[in-house]
Amino acid sequence: MPADPLPSDAYPLPSDAFPGDAAPGDHDLATAPLERHLLPRTAEIDEKGHLRVGGIDLLDLAHEFGTPLFVYDEAHLRRACREAVAAWGDGVAYAAKAFLCRAMARLAHEEGMQLDVASGGELHVALAAGVPAERLVLHGNNKSVAELALALEVGVGRIVVDSFDEIARLGGLVESGPPSPGRPRVLLRVTPGVEAHTHEFVRTGQEDSKFGFSVSSGAAAQAVAALELLPGVELVGVHAHIGSQVFEASSFERAVEVLGAFFAPLGLPELVVGGGLGVPYVNGERAPTQAEWADATREACAEAGVDPATRLSAEPGRSIVATAALTLYTVGTVKHLPGIRTYVSVDGGMSDNPRPVLYGSGYEAFLPRSVQAHRPRPVRVVGKHCESGDLVVPNAFVPDDLTVGDILATPVTGAYGYAMASNYNKVPRAAVVFVEDGTARVAVRRETFDDLLRLDA
Repeated sequence: MPADPLPSDAYPLPSDAFPGDAAPGDHDLATAPLERHLLPRTAEIDEKGHLRVGGIDLLDLAHEFGTPLFVYDEAHLRRACREAVAAWGDGVAYAAKAFLCRAMARLAHEEGMQLDVASGGELHVALAAGVPAERLVLHGNNKSVAELALALEVGVGRIVVDSFDEIARLGGLVESGPPSPGRPRVLLRVTPGVEAHTHEFVRTGQEDSKFGFSVSSGAAAQAVAALELLPGVELVGVHAHIGSQVFEASSFERAVEVLGAFFAPLGLPELVVGGGLGVPYVNGERAPTQAEWADATREACAEAGVDPATRLSAEPGRSIVATAALTLYTVGTVKHLPGIRTYVSVDGGMSDNPRPVLYGSGYEAFLPRSVQAHRPRPVRVVGKHCESGDLVVPNAFVPDDLTVGDILATPVTGAYGYAMASNYNKVPRAAVVFVEDGTARVAVRRETFDDLLRLDA
């Protein structure tokens, strides 16, 4: 069961500690010190001007564990999970694709969240962490027979059905498999035809999508009829997801308008509105809170005629973990090209954070040794990979005294950094540490060169 909710002042944020918190227009936000809301909740500045998270100097963490290093604020993670449960209720599920390891799966479960897993691998990790199968929701637009069979065998709580082929596969497994103590419960994923205001690669609710059944074409209604003909399967609800990194509540409200009209006549007990709540990555950005998102969704559901007794839930991922973490790098090269730009090369890159390459995502860069310093120097932070497009922060601003050997940090890297990491150029993946109350523990160890050979035949 989740612990008692934290008081609102559990992590007081000193207003004078982070001068970057000044209102937009007071100074140039790009070169100002980092704004406080881009850092983990326990972040504080010590007497030396160094940034501490979880009670530990980030420079000490870099020295002890090496770089690149993902540093997660465990207290931040726990509070974010509790806020999600408070906003949505027991059905809310952590979208594990954002960041998953056994430590994260256990933490989300301990704080009362279910887990949304999107592959057999994510399912395996969640089970290995001790999360009960009935607290898992299995997603995926192309679930294999093996993945569905495993879900049925362990008793996954919900299977989100995504295609007619999957309905046929599921029906065949239920019909031919061993007797089950209860019918598998399924949710029908539908596409509401709403284009969220976000990058095209992370839009999922529009008509032209590989996900779900279209409401407007009638495919969703046909899928409901097909599922009702499967006696071994229980259709319990409808699921939709319009995309990721969505800042405008109106996008969610428009989706609910479509969902409500389709869902209300079905008389089903559950409606899941997916995830996608955006988070700020750079100075000047703001996003709705979990509570604001949930409240706006409930209001839209009421206006759409959804029964108030419906279990309304969501699947936040990025908004749980993104700001909880930052990545530490060591500066290895500073190369100034007169009249062009200055390149700052670090010991990681697109292998530990491919988002800038994939989506053109923006990040901030700062020096943990001097987090209050203004950052007047424009640079391009790049990685060590053999690609000109190996960008970490394409348009960064750093203090004038940045030099080789400095520890440089990028904040808001807790989502889709480690989760999408690769071994390009045979670079070992970074370590992940959780910090809390002055203690650091390794959640995922750093890969070694020998690890790179483990799968070789």
